[in-house]
Amino acid sequence: MKRLILIALAFVSVQAFAQPNQGQKNKERAHKMHNLSPEEAATLQTKKLTLHLDLNEKQQAEVKAILLANATARKAKMEEMKAKKESGELQKPTKEQRLEMANARLDHQIAMKAKMKKILNEEQYAKWEKVQAKMAQRSKAGKKGEGKKRMQKKTE
Repeated sequence: MKRLILIALAFVSVQAFAQPNQGQKNKERAHKMHNLSPEEAATLQTKKLTLHLDLNEKQQAEVKAILLANATARKAKMEEMKAKKESGELQKPTKEQRLEMANARLDHQIAMKAKMKKILNEEQYAKWEKVQAKMAQRSKAGKKGEGKKRMQKKTE
């Protein structure tokens, strides 16, 4: 009986230590992606979209230009935030600032959708929208902590 309890305790402790490691791997992967230059990030994203949506050469060039502009703007914003954080100027945004940021983000998403609709055919655009919706859902789940629960269920 004592052996059975010891074995059960050993399994529980091993599993408890195995779970946090998966989250660490995800953080490392995300950190590596942030270290890419805008050109590298745009190239990777374009290749992923090419595989997923079967883009032709012209579409690849147009999509890469859009993604490069987005990556450059994102990198500049990250550098700006990093500089503010290091100088101690970074403060919690006010309600008006949060509203302004949300509006700017949504305007950017609308513009991105319009650009992609011009470049992609109907079937490709439908696939792209489906992927965007799935990514938005994952983002919301991650912010609420549901993504972690889902990952733990998959690993069990």
